[in-house]
Amino acid sequence: MLEILLATHNAGKVREIRQLAADHDWHWHGLDDFPDVPEAVEDADTFTENARLKALHYAAATGLPTFADDSGLEVDCLGGAPGVRSARYAGEPHNDAANNRKLVAALAETPLEQRTARFRCAMVLARPNEVLSETQGEVEGVIIDEPRGTNGFGYDPHFLIPSLGKTMAELSADEKNTISHRGQALRAMLPKIASILGAENNQQM
Repeated sequence: MLEILLATHNAGKVREIRQLAADHDWHWHGLDDFPDVPEAVEDADTFTENARLKALHYAAATGLPTFADDSGLEVDCLGGAPGVRSARYAGEPHNDAANNRKLVAALAETPLEQRTARFRCAMVLARPNEVLSETQGEVEGVIIDEPRGTNGFGYDPHFLIPSLGKTMAELSADEKNTISHRGQALRAMLPKIASILGAENNQQM
């Protein structure tokens, strides 16, 4: 069985990715399986650079092919903030409620039509010292003051998709996986994992 490390402690990300990859006979390890491995330092300026940094770091530390993503929210009228700082927008420790409060406060004087935003995701597959593949995805929306929905995490309850009339947190898991930034990037990545790692795994059997 092909073993892959999913480089995150985020339970929401783990759940989404495992759902999307459920048709593949792969065993996903999480970072919780490797408590002694030091955390990667995510200090790059773009989602792709951070994902690449994480994938290479954890692949080198564990010896496993590693799948990493970096994703976040970009709000146009805030100059693209919170961007790569999305998870810690309100500071340490990471707190979704605090991040959302800061976001809503920052947009208090901004009319809805000027609150355009997007979720962006970059994914990287690597083995020790080698990047194997990279993909990206994004979804457009607007930021609303009052949270709606309970199915998501992070900024999902405040991210309204106008064409659907729903926030990301009001979507079912299947609906979210169909349109989300992470779903787009992962659907592009899965055949690459199968092609690159699956072929190698079959040769070793």
